[in-house]
Amino acid sequence: LLFVLSFLHKRNPFVCRSADGTTMDESTKEKIEGFTKVLRGLAKPAFDAFVWVLPKAISGIQTAHAYWNKLPQNAILFIYGTVFCFFGGTFPTLFAAIQAAEYGGRKTVMESIKMLTDEALVIIEESKKDDAEDKDGDGVKDVKQLSPSEFAKRKTLLVLRKMNPEKIDKAIASLYKVWMSVVAVLSIQFARTISMALAIADFLHKPCDRFVTPLLQRVIPDEYDKWVPVVLSWITKAIAMSLAWYIQTVQSAFASAMKGGLMMGRAAYQAMTYRGWTLGGLIPEDHSESLIDEVLQYGFAGLGFYTQFKLNFSVPFPLNLVLFPFQIAEQYIRYTITFGKGKVA
Repeated sequence: LLFVLSFLHKRNPFVCRSADGTTMDESTKEKIEGFTKVLRGLAKPAFDAFVWVLPKAISGIQTAHAYWNKLPQNAILFIYGTVFCFFGGTFPTLFAAIQAAEYGGRKTVMESIKMLTDEALVIIEESKKDDAEDKDGDGVKDVKQLSPSEFAKRKTLLVLRKMNPEKIDKAIASLYKVWMSVVAVLSIQFARTISMALAIADFLHKPCDRFVTPLLQRVIPDEYDKWVPVVLSWITKAIAMSLAWYIQTVQSAFASAMKGGLMMGRAAYQAMTYRGWTLGGLIPEDHSESLIDEVLQYGFAGLGFYTQFKLNFSVPFPLNLVLFPFQIAEQYIRYTITFGKGKVA
């Protein structure tokens, strides 16, 4: 992308022309040149960071997966329950999307991700070989002697030569098919929330269009007032989505806390019976003969919902730094199934 932008800036005569065909002033040209220069300068560090991070991320995921498979069943159940009990209201659509993908295409998703990962690792290995080349024999690696734009061009052409386009196309198409099926399932599952958000957005849009838009258009210069309706539409949609999804978050938090508490209580009870902790006969092997598991379930559920409510259904520091990608995914899924095209109403 950086290579294409810099190439267009240097080669495309329309880049430095305005919408009416007139040539832009010198200050605008300088801004564009400065912007493209920054992009070209970022090409090498961005690519180096990608090459450094991706293998370590893949290795870490593989190690975590191998360790996960070695855990006992009750430990896995307890971890699942903890996630649902304390984070169910924070990521309701993300959990629902994972569950929908689990039944509607988990194998396809894993195969597609593996294909993309394999291709990325191939590119990284070829890039390392390319970085080690010194064809002119001057003792300095060839890539060290390239300008940022030449480096971006060299690496782009390397990717195009070494990548398997058929595998990439198949993997992306498979992921998109699964994603569309997940969106359809979530649109039905959260139909009431979507309907509420759309109703609130329509309710807010009418008074904004009647009272707020004319007022802002008088204040804002004429060349920018065309943005007023669009920006107000975004704002009303954001407010509507926040209100509707907050209500849904409370409901999801309560339901997931109950579900997670059940899982945690059963897992804790199984762990105690496995270790022979009978507590003087209070914990028999059959959980149906005791009330201890119910006490644990309701205790965990109450603690989970209370914790989520006190945290305002958000992730506390420093977990918010670790789970930031999941927060982005949650907001994206919410917006997609609420205002995205082709949603099921």
